[in-house]
This record gives sequence, structure tokens and C-alpha cells, in this order.
Amino acid sequence: MEDLDSAVVLGMAAQAPDGIVITDSEGLIRYWNRGAERIFGFPAADVTGRSLDVIIPERHRKRHQEGFDAAMERGYSKYGDADLLNVPALAADGRKLSIEFSVVLLSGPDGSSYCGAVVRDVTARRERERELMRRRAEASV
Repeated sequence: MEDLDSAVVLGMAAQAPDGIVITDSEGLIRYWNRGAERIFGFPAADVTGRSLDVIIPERHRKRHQEGFDAAMERGYSKYGDADLLNVPALAADGRKLSIEFSVVLLSGPDGSSYCGAVVRDVTARRERERELMRRRAEASV
């Protein structure tokens, strides 16, 4: 894989249907791909340099910040390779989303720290699951 040009990898990341978001150690958005634009409705130009709070519901921001800061201080996330985090999120138009994401901590060439996430919108699936549970509950009455 050493012979694979980094432009190919960057091109894949840019066009991936899943959201790919990278923040710096302060939690400011440094990379936001086309998938993230589609999921959240924010163009990359509107969120680059802004806090992730733009997509985090207000009641979850403190908990997120505490976990983020702890991971950046430790240098690793407590969530492993197979862990998928499920959290609520906000779209640009104010809609509430359900997202799943994996997270990795990254080091820049100068030793700076970054946090990367691969994000998937699972709102429709969650709604179908809730509807199915509602129907089962009604049928058991």
C-alpha cells in the first residue's frame, strides 16, 4: 500500500458518502467532507474553524466536551476499534438526527493532536425501530 498515492486516499475521503470529520485538539473542525455536508446540511466552508457544538445538542455539549478533553489529554479514546458510538446530533435546519460514529485520535507531522470521526446518519433506521417496537407493544395488549 506504500505505493498508493496520498491524493487517491484524500479523494476517497472527500467523496465518501459517510461523514468524515476531523477536529483539532481544541475541538475546532478542520476537515468536513461531502458526506458530512449531506448528513448535517452545513457546507464545509460554514463549519471549518468552528466548534463541534454546531452539531451537538445543547444538553449534550458539556458531557461531550469533558469526554473529548479527557481523550485528548490521555492521547487515546476509551472507545476501541469495534466501538460505534450512538448519539443525537443537529442538522443545519434544526432537525434532530441520530448518528453512529467511530472515533480515532491522530497525530499531525508536527506532533499536534487531532480527532477523526466517520459518521453515519441512522435517523431513518432508528425511526423504523421505534415504530416496530410501538407496533409490537400495541399487539401485545
